[in-house]
Amino acid sequence: MKDIKKSISDVLLSILPVGVVVTLLQIFVIKLEAEMFVQFLIGLVMVIIGFIFFLVGVNNGLLSIGEKIGEILPKSKNTWIIIGVAFLLGFSVTVAEPDVRVLSSQVEQVSDGAVTSNMLILAVAIGVGVFIAIAMFQTLYKLPIHYFLIGGYSIVFLLAAFSGSGFRSVSFDAGGVTTGPITVPFILALGIGVASAINKENNSTEGFGLVALASIGPIIAVLLLGVFI
Repeated sequence: MKDIKKSISDVLLSILPVGVVVTLLQIFVIKLEAEMFVQFLIGLVMVIIGFIFFLVGVNNGLLSIGEKIGEILPKSKNTWIIIGVAFLLGFSVTVAEPDVRVLSSQVEQVSDGAVTSNMLILAVAIGVGVFIAIAMFQTLYKLPIHYFLIGGYSIVFLLAAFSGSGFRSVSFDAGGVTTGPITVPFILALGIGVASAINKENNSTEGFGLVALASIGPIIAVLLLGVFI
């Protein structure tokens, strides 16, 4: 019951200010048609209800299963199995990410079908999966994360020089999918679970950084599309 109350409080504090601002703009500035404003209010209520259920699901489902998977994976003692599972999890979570769906549909629309929605979703998901696997490798062997970040963004800037301007813009937007409401909780929980399994003394800090690495993957994937298409 505490989780539900906290979720309701968090959602109301996050969304209601937006509703208040839009309502004030409607009254004093924009003055849209009444029908459109009513649609906005109905949508706002539906978003609030949806986010409450979503947060309850994340706290009781995604976070728990992510940490459990992270704790169990290192017990296999097979690095390739751990990396392979990390790739599959990163890939599947990204495919389910709503932010990716929104971005891909808009890109398909503005490109007149030159870059299809499925093509972009697949590229972004592969990019996230590959870099989640790299992040897992980094966590397992306790390698300095800044080397991977510097190397990753060096590749980004190199590819950006050979990719079209449109793809450069889309690529950095694609990197934002790793901050989505599904991807972030799961990746963080997975990282903390793995870190706690391999290093019980300092698991509070070593589990972080996976999202930073994962955000490089979609950028590189979309830039590669720009190079080869």
